[in-house]
Formats: sequence, C-alpha cells, structure tokens
Amino acid sequence: MSKKLSGSKGPVLIELDQATPEITPATAPPVPEVAAPQGQAMQTLAKIAARKPSRLRRWFWGLVVALAGFALSVAAWDFVNGMIARNLYLGYVALGLMALLIVVLLVIALREALGFARLKRLDRVHRAAEAALATGDLSAARDVTQRLMTLYATRPDTEWGRANFAERQGDMFDADGLLALAETEVIAPLDAQAIKEIEAASRQVATVTAIVPLALADVFVALTANLRMIRRIAEVYGGRSGTLGNWRLTRAVFTHLVATGAVAVGDDLIGTIAGGGVMAKISRRFGEGVINGALTARVGVAAMEVCRPLPFITAKRPSVTGLVKRALAGLFGRG
Repeated sequence: MSKKLSGSKGPVLIELDQATPEITPATAPPVPEVAAPQGQAMQTLAKIAARKPSRLRRWFWGLVVALAGFALSVAAWDFVNGMIARNLYLGYVALGLMALLIVVLLVIALREALGFARLKRLDRVHRAAEAALATGDLSAARDVTQRLMTLYATRPDTEWGRANFAERQGDMFDADGLLALAETEVIAPLDAQAIKEIEAASRQVATVTAIVPLALADVFVALTANLRMIRRIAEVYGGRSGTLGNWRLTRAVFTHLVATGAVAVGDDLIGTIAGGGVMAKISRRFGEGVINGALTARVGVAAMEVCRPLPFITAKRPSVTGLVKRALAGLFGRG
C-alpha cells in the first residue's frame, strides 16, 4: 500500500510494509477472564490466627511481660511508700486504690479461669459422647445425657427440651437413639441460635468487604466479626469464655481449618464461588465480599463443631452454601 504526499519537489511515495487490519467483533481479541475471588481477607486472617509462635518468641514475650509486671509492682510500691512518707492520709488512699486494683485483677483472672473450665467441660462431654457412639455403650450414653442435663439445668431456653427428654428417655434402649433424642430435644434449639450468629457475621464481613475500599479494613473487620461470632457460639452452647479463652478457642478453630485445608475453596463453596464469580465481573470487591462471607460461615460451622457438646448424630451439619444464601439474601441481589 502506498500514499502520495504533495511537496515543493513533487509527489513522494511512502511504502507501507503492512496494511492495518480492520478490527471487527469476530477478529477482536477475547476479553480476559476475571479471576475467581478467593476471599483474601479470610485467607490472611486464617494464617495469622493459626500461626503457632516459636518457643523463642514465647520465651521473649513471657520475659517481657514478667519484667514489665515486676517493674510496675516496684514502682507502685515505691509510690505508695512515698505518699505515706509525704502524707499519711494520702498514702492510705493510694494504698486503698492499689488494693482495689489488685482485687479487680484477681476477679478478671478468676473469670478467665472459669471460662477455660467451661470450655474444657464442653470438650469432655463431647469426647464422652463420641466414645459412647463408637462403642454403643448404653450406660456411657446415659452418663453423657445426665451430664448434658446438668450442664443446661439453669438454662430457661432448654427447659422444654429437657422436660421432653426426661419423659421419653425411658423408651430408648441403645446409645445412638438416646443421644439422638438428646440432640433433637436439647441441642437442636441451640443450633438454631448458633446459625443466626453465623449468618449475622457472614453478612457483616461480606458487606464491609464489598463497600469499604480501605486497605486492611476487611481483614480487621473479619477478625473482629469472627472473634465475636466464635464467642457468641460458645456462649450459646454454655462455654462462655473470657478474652484469653476466646482467643485460644479462635486459634483452635482456625488451626483445625488450616490443618484440614478447609479454609481454602472446596466443594461446599462451589455454588458460592459461582455467585462470587458473577459478582466479580461487575465488581471485584463484591466478589471478594461473597467469598469472605462464605469463609466466615465455614469458620462458624467449625466453631459449632468445636463448642457443641454432642457430635452431629441425626441433625445435618449446616451447609455453608445454604448459610450464605440466607445471610446474603437481597444484599447483592439474586445470583
């Protein structure tokens, strides 16, 4: 192909090596596929929560805390003695305030110890139930149900179920049937409460991930929402814990998820991934929100398994896809 240009010395021919092809819909390059969202915030949170500190790091922080506590104690003692030497009455006021602070710290420590004890109690009942189911021992199953009734003796929301169980337990002559009856009458209403907590946390994480563009904001919200969800699930099943107990429980849940690979995308997230992929074509943040909400639901189901005093016998393990559909119904439209 050539083109003529007019000039003072006559026409000039410029040879073009190749004609520019005309772009049509048939010859246009394909639009690159949008990578499926992987729930980066929850992936990061799982790695942080499940990371086991090294022995050297534990020794370091233990010594730092011990040294800081020793220094504060000496400083407080010197402060009280100095106030007493300066003014006897002001010294006694400072001594009284220090005594009140010590009492508050002891109460906090006692609450943490009771929280750990409640969690261990749930774990012991759960292990005993698994052993009774494995061996088919009816007497062991009766002991488990008795411990279960004692555990919820002061819970008004289990009163009706406990009464029904007491009325019908004499009709059960095998361990499976007896534990299944206890699950249906006593644990099933608690499962419904735990599922509501999971749906609320999934909705919160998905919404914030979708609409907040700030860096690390989704990780922070995912952390706080999951900590709150795990604590409330533990409270539903009678394992109310303190701050340290809740963090330890959270680490146990995430460690289990990471060890089994359950924090990655799996079969129970296929439907959610499809919906997240559709949303990702419209907005990457929306797609990530759907997947982060689904992974939060999976953490909630794992927390149910950890905190539940009985394993799933006749009740079905909650489906992550079903939880997400109910939690996000109307939030991102219908996929």
